[in-house]
This record gives sequence, C-alpha cells and structure tokens, in this order.
Amino acid sequence: MSRAPRRAIVLGYQVGSAVARSVPLWLGERVATLVGPALARLMPTKAAMVRRHQARALRWNASTVAATTPSPVDERAVQRATAQAFSSYARYWIESFRLPALSPQTLDRGIDVPAYHHVEEALERGNGVILALPHLGGWEWAGFWMATVNRLPITVVVEPLDPPELFEWFVRFRERLGMRVVPLGPDAGREVLGALSRNEIVCLLCDRDLSGDGIEVSFGDERTTLPAGPALLALRSGAALLPTAVYFRPGGRHLGTVRPPLDVARHGRLRDDVADVTQRLADELAALIAAEPHQWHLFGPNWPSDR
Repeated sequence: MSRAPRRAIVLGYQVGSAVARSVPLWLGERVATLVGPALARLMPTKAAMVRRHQARALRWNASTVAATTPSPVDERAVQRATAQAFSSYARYWIESFRLPALSPQTLDRGIDVPAYHHVEEALERGNGVILALPHLGGWEWAGFWMATVNRLPITVVVEPLDPPELFEWFVRFRERLGMRVVPLGPDAGREVLGALSRNEIVCLLCDRDLSGDGIEVSFGDERTTLPAGPALLALRSGAALLPTAVYFRPGGRHLGTVRPPLDVARHGRLRDDVADVTQRLADELAALIAAEPHQWHLFGPNWPSDR
C-alpha cells in the first residue's frame, strides 16, 4: 500500500474520532443501533462470519455451554443477533473515540463492577493481575476507568495493525487513555512478565488464536485452539487470572463482570497445566459470551470449520 492510501486510512479514523467526541453519549448509542443493520449489509463477507459466531453463541445461551447436544437456533434470531452485533461494534467505536473527552466523574458514573473485589484482592497479593477478556461489549471504557479513576497502571497486548501508521495512531490513542500498549509479538511475553512483576494489571483479549499455534480446547460446543499466553503467564508469574467481560447497558452505562480467579497453581508438567488452565478459561469465556451473545465482536474465523 502506498503512502497516500495509508494516510487516508489514518485520516478517516482521526475524523471519526473527532466526530464521535462531538456526539452526546445517548445519541451515539442511538446512531450505533441504526447503523448496525446497514453495516451488516455493506460487509456481506464479514456478516456471514458473524452469523456463524452468533449461531454458536445463541446455542450456548439456549442450552448449557459446551452441551453435547446444542439446542437449535431460529434463523431469524441469528439474523437479528448479527445486526445487533454490528450495532454493538459501532457503539464500541463511538464510545472509544469519545473516551479522552470524558471526565473521571462521567467514567465512574457509567460503569458498575459488583465483583471488583477480585481485582483488589489480587493486587493485595502482589503478583499482578491478568484480566482475560473476550471481544465483547465496551472493554475500553473499563480500561480507561481503571487507569483514570482508580489510577492503576494498565498494560494491554494488541494485534499490530496494517498500515503501521494506523497502529501508531492507536498506540498514541490508548496511551492518552492511560494504557501502556504492547504489540503482540516475540517480546510481548517479556513485557507482560515485567508488568506483572511490578504488580500491575494486564488486559488480554483471548477468545481468538491469532497465531494459530495455541492450545486445543473445547470452546463452547466445538474444538478449536485458544492462545496459551494467559495461562502460561499466570503459571510463570503467580498472577491472578480473572475471566472478565464488560457489557453495554442502556443509557451509556456498562456492567463489568469479574469472575473469581482460576486456579493457576502448578500440579504437574507445565505443558499439562497450561492445557488445563486454558480449557477452564475457555469455559469461562464461553459463559461470558453466552450471557450477551449479540455484544460479541468477533468478525474473523475462530474454529476449523470457519476456514
């Protein structure tokens, strides 16, 4: 890609960010609801993949997660959930772009985290905290809330974007939100272990195996792979591994769900322990997704049958 198209892409995000900051929260939520179905029609390939994922998540929601005989899902329900997933994704971007303009008071009023004590108790133990999240709802709001209101150091590991200029813009954007950004790559593990050794919080989106060399698990009602990083880092550092999700709620509000820490004590060979922890994390992620399937923003292939 030549320089001009790369600059145009970055400019598009900058303009979108400026426009979003000028829109009231309540209006941004309404706009996202309206544009979701249109986005689904404009991106048929992405919409087809989202439909597959929504059908899965609705099965999990309608029955027990990882059920051997999943409940059938009505096609109309899948279509509705797909449009809602695009609306939820649009709300994610609109809200994320607005975050730098929000006061700490607005951030604090906009989120409830009933089980936040799991984070506080983990920090008291002094080995750091890993928040393991799916691509669900408004996780950026929660990160900014912890960094700005609670004044906690936050490290996020993110996938590098193309073009590089766009990735650099996103790094600067998240740094303005008080987050330290670590690109996914060979040095990410060292950077994360350093943050955990300083008793900091690390956020890992971990419902998709981007490298393709993760741990095989049952995720919902199918076999696939998920990244080994969360389990491996927790086992090596002693950090608390907390399955977490941040759900959108009406009126610009959010609900943070923090599950109890997974057992990351060593029980045998490291390889076996990583596999065991990753499977238990997969079960937790599937349950978090099944609670609000239409807020799941997973647009790429994630199971062998998707490819």
